[in-house]
Amino acid sequence: MPQVTVQTTQPQQALIDKEGKYLTFALGAEEYGLEILKVREIIGYMDITAVPQTPDYVKGVINLRGQVIPVVDIRTLFGMDPKDVTEETCIIVVEVQRNQRTFSTGVVVDQVSEVLDVAGDAIEEAPQLGTSVNTDFILGMGKVNGAVKILLDIDRVLDCSDLEHIQTVNE
Repeated sequence: MPQVTVQTTQPQQALIDKEGKYLTFALGAEEYGLEILKVREIIGYMDITAVPQTPDYVKGVINLRGQVIPVVDIRTLFGMDPKDVTEETCIIVVEVQRNQRTFSTGVVVDQVSEVLDVAGDAIEEAPQLGTSVNTDFILGMGKVNGAVKILLDIDRVLDCSDLEHIQTVNE
């Protein structure tokens, strides 16, 4: 009996490759997801030391068990209105890759939701919103339980030279 092979188009295969576990979190009414393998830990909101002459989305640095880690307010980075810190406000410590080095960075979010297993066929490409809107930092749009989660490429979200001078290398 001859074997039949199904050829998957390049974009579909790329989306299937993005399937996996995602930590979901809320910023206002929107739900986002981060690849769970990029998440080092989740901590409650703590005092942040401001660093002079940094952009407004860089909240400052924290001392996490002896390691100085920059903290980014992702709401401000995304152009959202600031929100007061609540009991649900968390810092997600992620590991990002830049220039073949791994850096830890804290990301302030309104609330951590859950870890979801997102199938490849439930992920669609990021919508094209015109030439003036950059969506390169979006891995895809995950359709889970009737809702849409914006799956982020945290390496690209945090790919800014403003963080480089205050980041420390994980060793």
